[in-house]
Amino acid sequence: MVEFKEDVSIVLGGAAGQGIQTVEEILTRVLKLSGYNVYANKEYMSRVRGGINTTEIRISSKKVRAFVKRIDILIPFKRGVLPWVEKRLTENTVVLGERENVEEEYLSKINFVEVPLNDMAKEVGSSLYLNTIAAGLVVGLFHGDFEVLKEYLRKRFGSKGEEVVSKNIEAAKKGYDLGIKLCEEKTIGIDIKKDEKVRKEVLLSGTEAVALGAVAGGMNFLSFYPMSPSTGVAVFSAQHAEDFEIIVEQVEDEISAINMAIGAWFAGARGMVTTSGGGFALMSEALSLAGMAENPVVIHLAQRPGPATGLPTRTMQGDLNLALYSGHGEFPRIILAPGSIEEAFYLTAEAFNLADRDQVPVIILTDQYFVDTYYNLPDVDLGKIKVEKHIVETDKDYKRYKLTEDGISPRGIPGYGEGVLIANGNEHDEWGDITEDEELSRLMQEKRAIKKLETIRKNAMMPELVGKDDAKYMIVAWGSTYHVIREALETLGREDVAFMHFKWVYPLPEKVKELLEGKFLIDIEQNVTAQFAELLKKELGVEIHHRVLKYDGRPFSVEEVVEALKGVLE
Repeated sequence: MVEFKEDVSIVLGGAAGQGIQTVEEILTRVLKLSGYNVYANKEYMSRVRGGINTTEIRISSKKVRAFVKRIDILIPFKRGVLPWVEKRLTENTVVLGERENVEEEYLSKINFVEVPLNDMAKEVGSSLYLNTIAAGLVVGLFHGDFEVLKEYLRKRFGSKGEEVVSKNIEAAKKGYDLGIKLCEEKTIGIDIKKDEKVRKEVLLSGTEAVALGAVAGGMNFLSFYPMSPSTGVAVFSAQHAEDFEIIVEQVEDEISAINMAIGAWFAGARGMVTTSGGGFALMSEALSLAGMAENPVVIHLAQRPGPATGLPTRTMQGDLNLALYSGHGEFPRIILAPGSIEEAFYLTAEAFNLADRDQVPVIILTDQYFVDTYYNLPDVDLGKIKVEKHIVETDKDYKRYKLTEDGISPRGIPGYGEGVLIANGNEHDEWGDITEDEELSRLMQEKRAIKKLETIRKNAMMPELVGKDDAKYMIVAWGSTYHVIREALETLGREDVAFMHFKWVYPLPEKVKELLEGKFLIDIEQNVTAQFAELLKKELGVEIHHRVLKYDGRPFSVEEVVEALKGVLE
């Protein structure tokens, strides 16, 4: 018998169109409602049909948040899955499936348990029920709550009629009974503790957290042009637009999308645009318009590998420089990069306050790995969120671009007060009228690019320190690598290694330099040129001693980070 304790990594693999994501959806929700901590992430090829797609689901006695390389249980839905995940297989991997889906050369390397999934599906009535049988099988292996599974299937397939519902429940029961049987016969042993508190927790993806955080932050207008992996934020928002009382507009291109969001802010709304690297590149001119007009706007930029189309369904942290330097001329912006799903909720909400307060573009950087990750967490605390508006009622002497010590002028909106409001993409005087005056031009440039930037820097969020502040070694990282690094450090168990995670990426607070002095600094990020390490050097004069980089379109695994750190520390 192969036995798994405390933490199990299950991978399901098949072709696009075989329902892998349906199984993921069923399992994460049903196992969570059965009291298990769950984590899930998918990888998929850029095609509608065919290829190999996989999803990893971790079920654990404790909360897990990170991708692992190892596969404990593999369920292949087609031939070709095992070669695709070959580097992740171990001598303890159990493969559950049909013999025809397992290549001959792997039989001696794995623990193969033949399971006639397709035949069982045909017994129910069609091969289409294969994914429901597989879901039932996994739930049975964990002795999950079958009543919860039944209820979920009723909701999931209820719109397709009672016959479809009853057939799916029948298929799930066949798989469930087989899973129980495999455990009773001691073919597979699974020892994972349930936690009743988990049943009441929420299951969120990175996509949903960004969308919900935006709504909590007062977003009432969202514009977009579809581009993976950012589109999910718009789709989720549109699905719930009536509930949230927001407007969601799919427009003809990314240029229109950002200009509509800028216009929404000008009129007094709170707008966001969601896009990916190629779409953001098209927004560069409008970004400069926001900079010159000192008009707030929030942009969610979900990164994927480039250049050009690159790997459109893969992950990377390659757009930091794009976010930093996009737009002609010199003007400040704020760049945020959440590391956890809960942080994405709170940080996205806060982005709207920051844009409103500082009258700058605020860019939220995520990536494909982050937005497609799910896990359970305690319900978010709406009490932590306060919508802060900085709009003023204008008077007759209102100056939209008044020169101030902190670089931030009073922002009015049309129709609120007696003042005349002029927004201008040309250089302008304090009222907003076009000017080419030498002295005014100089003062306005300094106001935007120096004074306002320094005001923002003074208010910048400090990074989170994990571990001791006097540790000899300090890992620095940003964005979605947060949880994988934390779990790697737990695995290493060394007190001389700490981790500094940056969710506020730009502008960097000056105090960070003091915290990093005297440490051996290890930068971990997912791009070719260590963009954040270069930013630390440029902004603060901080030199990184060692770089751990990954840029093949796949996320870091816990094991990869552990091995990389061992190579440095030992």
